[in-house]
Amino acid sequence: MDYVLEISDDLLLDRVYEAVVPCDSFLSPYLVPFSGESRTCIDGSLLPRGNIYRQYISVSLVVWLLGVIFYFLFAPLSYWFLFDKRTFKHPRYLRNQIRMEISLTMAAMPVMSLLTAFWFVAEIRGYSKLYGDLNEHGLLYLALQLPLIVVFSDCLIYFIHRGLHHRLLYKHLHKPHHRWIVPTPFASHAFHPLDGYVQSLPYHIFPFLFPLNKLMYLAMFVFINLWTIMIHDGEAFANNSVINGAACHTVHHLYYRYNYGQFTTLWDRLGGSYRKPDEEICDPTLKMASGTWTKQVCEVDQMIEREEDGDDRTYQGKTLGITNES
Repeated sequence: MDYVLEISDDLLLDRVYEAVVPCDSFLSPYLVPFSGESRTCIDGSLLPRGNIYRQYISVSLVVWLLGVIFYFLFAPLSYWFLFDKRTFKHPRYLRNQIRMEISLTMAAMPVMSLLTAFWFVAEIRGYSKLYGDLNEHGLLYLALQLPLIVVFSDCLIYFIHRGLHHRLLYKHLHKPHHRWIVPTPFASHAFHPLDGYVQSLPYHIFPFLFPLNKLMYLAMFVFINLWTIMIHDGEAFANNSVINGAACHTVHHLYYRYNYGQFTTLWDRLGGSYRKPDEEICDPTLKMASGTWTKQVCEVDQMIEREEDGDDRTYQGKTLGITNES
Protein backbone atom coordinates (compact mmCIF):
# COMPACT_ATOMS: atom_id res chain seq x y z
CA MET A 1 0.00 0.00 0.00
CA ASP A 2 2.97 2.36 0.46
CA TYR A 3 3.52 2.18 -3.33
CA VAL A 4 -0.09 3.13 -3.98
CA LEU A 5 -0.02 5.91 -1.39
CA GLU A 6 3.22 7.36 -2.80
CA ILE A 7 1.76 7.46 -6.30
CA SER A 8 -1.43 9.05 -4.96
CA ASP A 9 0.59 11.70 -3.11
CA ASP A 10 2.64 12.48 -6.21
CA LEU A 11 -0.35 12.70 -8.53
CA LEU A 12 -2.88 14.49 -6.35
CA LEU A 13 -2.83 14.29 -2.57
CA ASP A 14 0.19 16.55 -1.95
CA ARG A 15 -1.62 19.39 -3.72
CA VAL A 16 -4.87 18.60 -1.92
CA TYR A 17 -3.26 18.80 1.52
CA GLU A 18 -1.34 21.95 0.56
CA ALA A 19 -4.63 23.55 -0.44
CA VAL A 20 -6.77 22.29 2.43
CA VAL A 21 -4.29 22.53 5.34
CA PRO A 22 -1.46 24.85 4.19
CA CYS A 23 1.24 26.01 6.56
CA ASP A 24 -0.48 29.36 7.09
CA SER A 25 -3.95 27.89 7.54
CA PHE A 26 -6.23 29.54 10.08
CA LEU A 27 -6.59 26.02 11.47
CA SER A 28 -2.89 25.93 12.38
CA PRO A 29 -3.40 26.35 16.15
CA TYR A 30 -5.75 23.38 16.13
CA LEU A 31 -3.74 21.15 13.78
CA VAL A 32 -0.26 21.68 15.21
CA PRO A 33 -0.81 18.99 17.92
CA PHE A 34 -1.51 16.51 15.11
CA SER A 35 1.26 17.59 12.75
CA GLY A 36 3.99 15.44 14.25
CA GLU A 37 6.82 15.70 16.72
CA SER A 38 8.59 18.49 14.84
CA ARG A 39 5.59 20.82 15.11
CA THR A 40 6.89 22.39 11.89
CA CYS A 41 5.43 22.69 8.43
CA ILE A 42 6.81 20.16 5.94
CA ASP A 43 5.91 19.56 2.28
CA GLY A 44 3.82 22.73 2.21
CA SER A 45 1.19 21.37 4.59
CA LEU A 46 0.66 21.02 8.30
CA LEU A 47 0.01 17.35 7.57
CA PRO A 48 3.15 16.07 5.76
CA ARG A 49 3.40 12.67 4.07
CA GLY A 50 4.79 10.92 7.12
CA ASN A 51 2.04 12.12 9.44
CA ILE A 52 0.03 9.18 10.76
CA TYR A 53 -3.28 11.06 10.67
CA ARG A 54 -2.72 12.09 7.06
CA GLN A 55 -1.77 8.51 6.19
CA TYR A 56 -4.97 7.20 7.73
CA ILE A 57 -7.15 9.75 5.93
CA SER A 58 -5.33 9.20 2.63
CA VAL A 59 -5.40 5.41 2.79
CA SER A 60 -9.11 5.42 3.67
CA LEU A 61 -9.89 7.61 0.66
CA VAL A 62 -7.62 5.69 -1.73
CA VAL A 63 -8.97 2.28 -0.69
CA TRP A 64 -12.53 3.56 -1.03
CA LEU A 65 -11.90 5.08 -4.46
CA LEU A 66 -10.04 2.03 -5.79
CA GLY A 67 -12.78 -0.25 -4.46
CA VAL A 68 -15.46 1.74 -6.27
CA ILE A 69 -13.44 1.83 -9.52
CA PHE A 70 -12.70 -1.89 -9.38
CA TYR A 71 -16.33 -2.74 -8.61
CA PHE A 72 -17.79 -0.65 -11.42
CA LEU A 73 -15.17 -1.90 -13.87
CA PHE A 74 -15.29 -5.65 -13.33
CA ALA A 75 -18.79 -6.33 -11.95
CA PRO A 76 -20.39 -4.84 -15.10
CA LEU A 77 -18.01 -6.82 -17.33
CA SER A 78 -19.04 -10.02 -15.57
CA TYR A 79 -22.68 -8.97 -15.83
CA TRP A 80 -22.50 -8.16 -19.54
CA PHE A 81 -20.42 -11.10 -20.73
CA LEU A 82 -20.98 -13.95 -18.24
CA PHE A 83 -24.13 -13.51 -16.19
CA ASP A 84 -27.17 -15.29 -17.63
CA LYS A 85 -29.95 -12.70 -17.92
CA ARG A 86 -32.57 -15.44 -17.78
CA THR A 87 -31.87 -15.41 -14.04
CA PHE A 88 -34.20 -12.40 -13.83
CA LYS A 89 -37.10 -14.83 -14.29
CA HIS A 90 -36.09 -16.97 -11.32
CA PRO A 91 -38.96 -16.94 -8.79
CA ARG A 92 -36.58 -15.87 -6.04
CA TYR A 93 -34.98 -13.00 -7.91
CA LEU A 94 -35.82 -9.77 -6.10
CA ARG A 95 -37.58 -6.72 -7.41
CA ASN A 96 -34.97 -4.00 -8.10
CA GLN A 97 -32.28 -6.44 -6.99
CA ILE A 98 -29.32 -4.99 -8.89
CA ARG A 99 -30.15 -1.50 -7.68
CA MET A 100 -30.26 -2.79 -4.09
CA GLU A 101 -27.00 -4.73 -4.51
CA ILE A 102 -25.23 -1.61 -5.77
CA SER A 103 -26.80 0.56 -3.08
CA LEU A 104 -25.66 -1.73 -0.26
CA THR A 105 -22.18 -1.95 -1.76
CA MET A 106 -21.84 1.82 -2.00
CA ALA A 107 -23.01 2.21 1.62
CA ALA A 108 -20.62 -0.46 2.89
CA MET A 109 -17.44 0.47 1.02
CA PRO A 110 -16.56 3.72 2.86
CA VAL A 111 -17.06 2.06 6.25
CA MET A 112 -14.98 -0.98 5.25
CA SER A 113 -12.29 1.38 3.97
CA LEU A 114 -12.14 3.19 7.31
CA LEU A 115 -11.83 -0.12 9.15
CA THR A 116 -9.18 -1.68 6.91
CA ALA A 117 -7.14 1.54 6.79
CA PHE A 118 -5.76 0.77 10.27
CA TRP A 119 -4.08 -2.35 8.89
CA PHE A 120 -2.70 -0.55 5.86
CA VAL A 121 -1.27 2.29 7.95
CA ALA A 122 0.42 -0.23 10.25
CA GLU A 123 1.98 -1.83 7.16
CA ILE A 124 3.11 1.53 5.78
CA ARG A 125 4.74 2.36 9.11
CA GLY A 126 6.77 -0.85 9.06
CA TYR A 127 4.98 -3.09 11.54
CA SER A 128 4.33 -5.92 9.06
CA LYS A 129 6.63 -8.36 7.28
CA LEU A 130 6.04 -6.82 3.85
CA TYR A 131 9.19 -6.37 1.78
CA GLY A 132 10.11 -4.84 -1.58
CA ASP A 133 13.17 -6.70 -2.89
CA LEU A 134 12.01 -9.65 -5.01
CA ASN A 135 15.11 -11.65 -4.06
CA GLU A 136 14.98 -10.99 -0.33
CA HIS A 137 13.40 -14.35 0.54
CA GLY A 138 14.21 -16.18 -2.67
CA LEU A 139 12.27 -16.68 -5.88
CA LEU A 140 10.83 -20.02 -4.78
CA TYR A 141 9.16 -18.46 -1.75
CA LEU A 142 8.00 -15.58 -3.94
CA ALA A 143 6.28 -18.05 -6.29
CA LEU A 144 4.65 -19.83 -3.35
CA GLN A 145 3.22 -16.73 -1.70
CA LEU A 146 -0.10 -16.55 -3.51
CA PRO A 147 -0.84 -20.28 -2.96
CA LEU A 148 0.11 -19.84 0.72
CA ILE A 149 -2.27 -16.90 1.06
CA VAL A 150 -5.04 -18.99 -0.51
CA VAL A 151 -4.42 -21.88 1.91
CA PHE A 152 -4.16 -19.58 4.94
CA SER A 153 -7.20 -17.44 4.16
CA ASP A 154 -9.32 -20.37 2.98
CA CYS A 155 -8.99 -21.94 6.43
CA LEU A 156 -9.69 -18.80 8.46
CA ILE A 157 -12.51 -17.53 6.26
CA TYR A 158 -14.26 -20.88 6.53
CA PHE A 159 -14.52 -20.52 10.31
CA ILE A 160 -15.33 -16.80 10.14
CA HIS A 161 -18.02 -17.35 7.52
CA ARG A 162 -19.51 -20.29 9.37
CA GLY A 163 -19.47 -18.26 12.58
CA LEU A 164 -21.39 -15.47 10.83
CA HIS A 165 -24.16 -17.99 10.24
CA HIS A 166 -24.59 -18.48 13.99
CA ARG A 167 -28.05 -17.37 14.97
CA LEU A 168 -26.72 -14.59 17.24
CA LEU A 169 -24.66 -13.03 14.44
CA TYR A 170 -26.50 -13.91 11.26
CA LYS A 171 -29.47 -11.55 11.48
CA HIS A 172 -27.30 -8.60 12.56
CA LEU A 173 -24.32 -8.99 10.21
CA HIS A 174 -24.57 -11.62 7.50
CA LYS A 175 -28.25 -11.55 6.59
CA PRO A 176 -27.93 -8.51 4.26
CA HIS A 177 -25.62 -10.50 1.98
CA HIS A 178 -28.02 -13.44 1.94
CA ARG A 179 -30.84 -11.22 0.82
CA TRP A 180 -29.66 -12.19 -2.66
CA ILE A 181 -30.86 -15.80 -3.11
CA VAL A 182 -29.87 -15.76 -6.76
CA PRO A 183 -27.11 -13.12 -6.77
CA THR A 184 -25.71 -11.14 -9.65
CA PRO A 185 -22.06 -10.01 -9.97
CA PHE A 186 -23.13 -6.76 -8.28
CA ALA A 187 -23.81 -8.74 -5.08
CA SER A 188 -20.11 -9.58 -4.79
CA HIS A 189 -19.39 -6.71 -2.40
CA ALA A 190 -22.92 -6.14 -1.10
CA PHE A 191 -22.27 -6.80 2.60
CA HIS A 192 -22.94 -5.28 5.94
CA PRO A 193 -19.64 -3.39 6.39
CA LEU A 194 -18.65 -5.33 9.51
CA ASP A 195 -19.40 -8.59 7.70
CA GLY A 196 -17.17 -7.62 4.79
CA TYR A 197 -14.46 -6.41 7.16
CA VAL A 198 -14.22 -9.52 9.34
CA GLN A 199 -14.11 -11.75 6.26
CA SER A 200 -11.20 -9.68 4.95
CA LEU A 201 -9.17 -10.03 8.16
CA PRO A 202 -7.15 -13.11 7.07
CA TYR A 203 -5.72 -11.17 4.13
CA HIS A 204 -4.58 -8.40 6.46
CA ILE A 205 -3.28 -10.73 9.16
CA PHE A 206 -1.11 -12.78 6.77
CA PRO A 207 1.65 -10.16 6.18
CA PHE A 208 1.98 -9.60 9.92
CA LEU A 209 2.78 -13.29 10.40
CA PHE A 210 4.67 -14.20 7.21
CA PRO A 211 7.01 -12.34 4.84
CA LEU A 212 5.12 -11.10 1.81
CA ASN A 213 6.35 -9.16 -1.20
CA LYS A 214 4.57 -5.85 -1.67
CA LEU A 215 3.77 -6.49 -5.32
CA MET A 216 2.36 -9.90 -4.45
CA TYR A 217 0.27 -8.20 -1.78
CA LEU A 218 -1.27 -5.90 -4.38
CA ALA A 219 -1.75 -8.82 -6.79
CA MET A 220 -3.50 -10.71 -4.00
CA PHE A 221 -6.11 -8.00 -3.55
CA VAL A 222 -6.76 -7.81 -7.29
CA PHE A 223 -7.18 -11.59 -7.44
CA ILE A 224 -9.45 -11.71 -4.38
CA ASN A 225 -11.75 -9.01 -5.72
CA LEU A 226 -11.95 -10.72 -9.11
CA TRP A 227 -12.64 -14.05 -7.44
CA THR A 228 -15.40 -12.52 -5.32
CA ILE A 229 -17.12 -11.21 -8.43
CA MET A 230 -16.68 -14.49 -10.31
CA ILE A 231 -18.28 -16.68 -7.64
CA HIS A 232 -21.37 -14.47 -7.64
CA ASP A 233 -22.06 -14.51 -11.38
CA GLY A 234 -23.72 -17.95 -11.22
CA GLU A 235 -21.79 -19.22 -14.22
CA ALA A 236 -20.47 -22.62 -13.17
CA PHE A 237 -18.44 -23.87 -16.09
CA ALA A 238 -17.56 -27.11 -14.30
CA ASN A 239 -18.83 -28.98 -11.27
CA ASN A 240 -15.39 -29.07 -9.68
CA SER A 241 -15.18 -31.06 -6.46
CA VAL A 242 -12.07 -29.20 -5.23
CA ILE A 243 -12.57 -25.55 -6.20
CA ASN A 244 -15.24 -23.64 -4.31
CA GLY A 245 -16.27 -21.66 -7.35
CA ALA A 246 -19.53 -20.26 -8.66
CA ALA A 247 -21.33 -23.62 -8.50
CA CYS A 248 -20.56 -24.15 -4.82
CA HIS A 249 -21.29 -20.54 -3.94
CA THR A 250 -24.61 -20.71 -5.77
CA VAL A 251 -25.49 -23.60 -3.47
CA HIS A 252 -24.49 -21.47 -0.48
CA HIS A 253 -26.77 -18.59 -1.46
CA LEU A 254 -29.65 -20.95 -2.15
CA TYR A 255 -29.38 -23.22 0.86
CA TYR A 256 -27.37 -21.23 3.45
CA ARG A 257 -25.78 -24.04 5.49
CA TYR A 258 -23.33 -25.37 2.94
CA ASN A 259 -20.07 -24.42 1.23
CA TYR A 260 -18.71 -21.72 3.54
CA GLY A 261 -15.20 -21.93 2.07
CA GLN A 262 -13.68 -19.17 -0.02
CA PHE A 263 -11.45 -20.97 -2.51
CA THR A 264 -11.61 -24.73 -1.94
CA THR A 265 -13.99 -27.32 -0.56
CA LEU A 266 -11.38 -28.72 1.86
CA TRP A 267 -12.66 -27.17 5.07
CA ASP A 268 -16.29 -27.77 4.17
CA ARG A 269 -15.46 -31.43 3.71
CA LEU A 270 -13.61 -31.55 7.04
CA GLY A 271 -16.39 -29.60 8.76
CA GLY A 272 -19.25 -31.62 7.29
CA SER A 273 -20.74 -28.63 5.45
CA TYR A 274 -19.84 -29.55 1.88
CA ARG A 275 -22.72 -29.99 -0.53
CA LYS A 276 -21.95 -31.04 -4.08
CA PRO A 277 -23.81 -28.77 -6.51
CA ASP A 278 -26.63 -30.45 -8.39
CA GLU A 279 -25.72 -31.23 -11.98
CA GLU A 280 -28.38 -28.86 -13.31
CA ILE A 281 -26.55 -25.88 -11.76
CA CYS A 282 -23.74 -26.50 -14.24
CA ASP A 283 -26.02 -27.16 -17.20
CA PRO A 284 -27.01 -23.94 -19.03
CA THR A 285 -30.35 -25.42 -20.08
CA LEU A 286 -31.36 -27.32 -16.96
CA LYS A 287 -30.42 -24.58 -14.52
CA MET A 288 -33.05 -22.30 -16.09
CA ALA A 289 -35.75 -24.98 -16.34
CA SER A 290 -38.99 -24.46 -14.42
CA GLY A 291 -38.62 -27.88 -12.82
CA THR A 292 -35.21 -26.93 -11.42
CA TRP A 293 -36.55 -23.65 -10.07
CA THR A 294 -39.56 -25.32 -8.47
CA LYS A 295 -37.27 -27.77 -6.70
CA GLN A 296 -35.00 -24.94 -5.53
CA VAL A 297 -37.86 -22.75 -4.32
CA CYS A 298 -39.28 -25.54 -2.18
CA GLU A 299 -36.02 -26.02 -0.29
CA VAL A 300 -35.13 -22.31 -0.29
CA ASP A 301 -38.40 -21.33 1.37
CA GLN A 302 -37.96 -23.99 4.04
CA MET A 303 -34.43 -22.75 4.70
CA ILE A 304 -35.55 -19.11 4.91
CA GLU A 305 -38.24 -20.02 7.42
CA ARG A 306 -35.75 -21.92 9.54
CA GLU A 307 -32.85 -19.45 9.32
CA GLU A 308 -34.66 -16.10 9.22
CA ASP A 309 -38.02 -16.74 10.94
CA GLY A 310 -39.91 -15.51 7.91
CA ASP A 311 -39.24 -13.74 4.63
CA ASP A 312 -39.31 -9.96 4.22
CA ARG A 313 -38.18 -9.94 0.58
CA THR A 314 -40.24 -8.73 -2.35
CA TYR A 315 -39.64 -10.83 -5.42
CA GLN A 316 -39.62 -9.74 -9.04
CA GLY A 317 -43.21 -9.64 -10.23
CA LYS A 318 -44.42 -11.35 -7.07
CA THR A 319 -45.73 -10.14 -3.76
CA LEU A 320 -44.46 -11.41 -0.45
CA GLY A 321 -45.50 -14.88 0.51
CA ILE A 322 -46.54 -16.06 -2.96
CA THR A 323 -44.50 -18.97 -4.24
CA ASN A 324 -43.89 -19.23 -7.96
CA GLU A 325 -44.42 -22.85 -8.98
CA SER A 326 -44.28 -22.27 -12.71
